[in-house]
Amino acid sequence: MQRLGTGIGWRPEIADAVEAMPGIDWVEVVAENVCLGHLPDSLRRLRERGVTVVPHGVALGLGGADRPDPGRLSALAERAEALGSPLVTEHIAFVRAGGPLTASPRLEAGHLLPVPRTRDALDVLCENVRIAQDALPVPLAVENIAALFSWPGEEMTEGQFLYELADRTGVRLLIDVANLHTNHVNRGEDPAKALAELPVEAIAYVHVAGGFERDGVWHDSHAHPVPRPVLDILTDLASRVAPAGVLLERDENFPEPAELEGELAAIREALRKGRGQSRAAGAATAGTSAPRPVATAATAVPDGVRERLGLAQAALLSALVAGTPAPEGFDRARLRVQTRALAGKRAGVVAKVAPELPELLGDAYRTEFLAYAHRRPMTGGYRRDALDFAEHLLDSGRLQARVRREMRAWWRERSGPAPRSARPAARLARGARRVLLGR
Repeated sequence: MQRLGTGIGWRPEIADAVEAMPGIDWVEVVAENVCLGHLPDSLRRLRERGVTVVPHGVALGLGGADRPDPGRLSALAERAEALGSPLVTEHIAFVRAGGPLTASPRLEAGHLLPVPRTRDALDVLCENVRIAQDALPVPLAVENIAALFSWPGEEMTEGQFLYELADRTGVRLLIDVANLHTNHVNRGEDPAKALAELPVEAIAYVHVAGGFERDGVWHDSHAHPVPRPVLDILTDLASRVAPAGVLLERDENFPEPAELEGELAAIREALRKGRGQSRAAGAATAGTSAPRPVATAATAVPDGVRERLGLAQAALLSALVAGTPAPEGFDRARLRVQTRALAGKRAGVVAKVAPELPELLGDAYRTEFLAYAHRRPMTGGYRRDALDFAEHLLDSGRLQARVRREMRAWWRERSGPAPRSARPAARLARGARRVLLGR
C-alpha cells in the first residue's frame, strides 16, 4: 500500500487554505462533486505539486440490496483515472432502497445508513464489493460508518463484520476513528474491541473528524473540532499498526486555517504517542490484532437473500423518510432522531446545490423545506429535490409576487417551459406515488 502521510479533505471553501498549508501530503475529494471537464484550479495545482488526490464516493450504496449501478461505478473509475489516484474509497452503507427488487417506490436517503451485521447482509455486501473491485482500475477501500441506531437481530460485532468482509473479498479498509467513537456513544460498542478484532494490516488509511453530543446521542457532524476521545482511539490504532495515511475531514462550519493546522498537529501527536506505546510494549506492527486476511473464493448470494434484505431496508427507509410505521424491533426514539437528522441534512445540501432558494426565501427557507420534506421523500438526488421543492412552492400559492416571479424564472431555466404540475400525466404520476406511499 502506498504511503500517503497526513492529509485533509479538500473542499472548495478551504481550497486556498489547503494549498498554503504546510505538511499536507495528500487530499481527498468527494467523488460525486468532481466534474472531470472542469477540475478546480486548486486541485490541478496540488496535483502538479505531486500531492496525491483520492476520490471518496458517497453514493454507490455498496451495502444496499441491489447490485452496484454500472453508471456510478464507471463514473468512479473515470475520476480515479483522471486524478491519477492510487485507490478509491466508498462506504459500507446503503443510501437508497425500493424499486424493482421489492416492487415498491424507489426512495433515497440522501445520507449513509448502516447495514445490519447479519450473514445475509454480509453475503450481499461481499458480492457488491467484488463487482465494484472488478469495475475499478485501482484498489478499493471501504469505510465503517457512524450510526444513530442499531438493527435488531445482529449476528456480529463491527470488528467481526469487517474482518469477514476483508477475508472474503481482499478489500482494503478505511477506518474512521470518529465513527468508532460515534458507535461507542450511540450503540455502546467498545472501540478498543473493534480495533482488536480488525485485520489492521488491511487498513488503507484513517479518517479523523469532529462531532457533538446532544441528549446522549453523538452526531458525526464533520463541522466541529476533533474531540479528545477520537484522538485517543487514533493513538490506540497507531499502537497496533502504522497507518499508511491519516486524513482530517471537515465539511462545513470551516474555522480559520490556523485552527485546522492545530487539529492536524494534534493528529500527528496522537500518532506519535501511539507509535511510542507500541515500541514501549515491544509490540509487532500488527500488535495483538487479527492478521491480514487473504481473499477467499467467491460464492454466489443464495436465492432470496437480496429480496429479504431489500424489503427490510425499504421498510426502514420508508419509516425514516416517508412517515410509515417503524419496523418491529427498532428503537423508535432513535429512528426519530435519524429522521430529523436526514431532513436537516437534506435541507442543508439542497441549499448548497441551489443557493438561490434560501436567498429568495430568506429565514423561511428551512421551515418551508422541512415541511415539504416531511411529506415528500427524496427519489432522485439533491438537484432533482431542489427542483421539486421549488415546484411545490410555486404550486402552493403562498409566495409573494416578486419571489414567485424570480423562483419561476429560476425553475424554468433548469426544468423547461412549464412546471410538471401543469402536465396532466405528471399529475397522475405524482398522485400514484402518493397512493403507493400511503399518503
